[in-house]
Amino acid sequence: MQETMIDIAVIGAGITGLVCARQLQQAGYQVVVLEKSRGLGGRVATRRLEGTWADHGTRYLEPQGKWTEQLIQSLSDRGIVHLWTKQLYQYAEGELSPQEPRPCYVAKDGITAIAKELGAGLTIQRQQRVIAITPNAGHWSLTFEGSGVDPLPPLQVRAVVVAIPTPQALMLLEPLSQEGLPEELLTTLRSVEFDPCFSAIATYAPNRVAELENLPWRGVLFRDDADLSWVGLESSKQRTTQQSVVVVQSSAQFATKYLEATDLQPIGQQLLTRAAETLLPWLDAPTVLQVHRWRYALTRTPLSTGCLATTNPLPLVCGGDWCSSNNLESALKSGIATAHEMNQRLDQRSLPILTFA
Repeated sequence: MQETMIDIAVIGAGITGLVCARQLQQAGYQVVVLEKSRGLGGRVATRRLEGTWADHGTRYLEPQGKWTEQLIQSLSDRGIVHLWTKQLYQYAEGELSPQEPRPCYVAKDGITAIAKELGAGLTIQRQQRVIAITPNAGHWSLTFEGSGVDPLPPLQVRAVVVAIPTPQALMLLEPLSQEGLPEELLTTLRSVEFDPCFSAIATYAPNRVAELENLPWRGVLFRDDADLSWVGLESSKQRTTQQSVVVVQSSAQFATKYLEATDLQPIGQQLLTRAAETLLPWLDAPTVLQVHRWRYALTRTPLSTGCLATTNPLPLVCGGDWCSSNNLESALKSGIATAHEMNQRLDQRSLPILTFA
């Protein structure tokens, strides 16, 4: 990777970054995806547990527009996802009630299967955190910090796509204001605000499996609750399992209160206690509890554009679901828009129509 100039580096292996890289590679560009974590997908995340798994970020797939409909159809045709439920419930004002029916899909091996499909065939360097982007003699030079692995040597590229949450993007881009990066772009990035979330991933004794299977609900959305936003029966997504797994997600208000906590176990226990008070009394007594902090879970103030782009000082495009909303459809659309804008600033090749086959 160091012997020749790479066309495009995509920073971030979330859905937007993967879609963008996929499009540009299919157009003939040499593309490398750089990801600071071990896994792909960003918030489209699955936690592997002993003998089972849990989706602790994005909860399920649902048709939200043209691109999510095509994605679901393609993954369904290949047996990667299946219908989980048509009936979610909501908890509001002390009452549990069914919502309007709508199809919700899940992957048989966890929702990260979506990212794995989108990333198939791409060159992806994992556990490589980009810590600096600098212009150097007509190209970008990227510097790395390895996370559990040796960092890559500095990488030379013609152009950069930044597909990560805006606070992380700003840490890389603000130093470039002295190199000619437009202040307007930085100001726009600063205007995007995020809400955090905690996910409590709880495993229970095998004798709870039958009880969970007999519940009328698979997932519960909490409306205007001070502590909770979601309770999902993760084990119900798996067609064969002998374990009971539940994911409880916090409200933004709760997560903001405890965002900088160093010990996450008590935070997860609080969420389980609250879920036990409203849904099932035994939810506060798991056999195993893991907690994940999502610092940038949902976009509170999204933009109204597919991406942000500049050629000063060199070609650079920023994208993510924060460009227009905070859902999967927005991430897919931003990936397409980002690829288009980057292509316009480089060789203006013929970009293929996005497919998920």
